Amino acid sequence: MHGSRHERATYPRTMVALESVLTCPSCGVQASESMPENACQYFYECTGCGERLKPRAGDCCVFCSYGTVVCPPMQTEGGGPDADVRCC
Repeated sequence: MHGSRHERATYPRTMVALESVLTCPSCGVQASESMPENACQYFYECTGCGERLKPRAGDCCVFCSYGTVVCPPMQTEGGGPDADVRCC
C-alpha cells in the first residue's frame, strides 16, 4: 500500500516529543514551545505580532495546526487528518 495513502510518522509510546516549533501564519515568526503532555492547547499568542492563534478547522490544538510536531495525545493515539482519532 505504499504511495496510496498519506504516510505519517508514528512515535513509540515511550518516545513522545514535548517540544514543537510554532510558526505564525500572519508574520512567519517561529518559536520553540513546550507542549502539555495530556491536554490540547487551544490558543497561543504570537511572540512576533501578538496575534492570538487558534486551531484550524479539524485540528485539536495550535501544535497540530502550526507546529513542527503534533501534540502528545495525537502522537500516542496515532491521529491525523485521515484518522478517526481525536485527542480532545
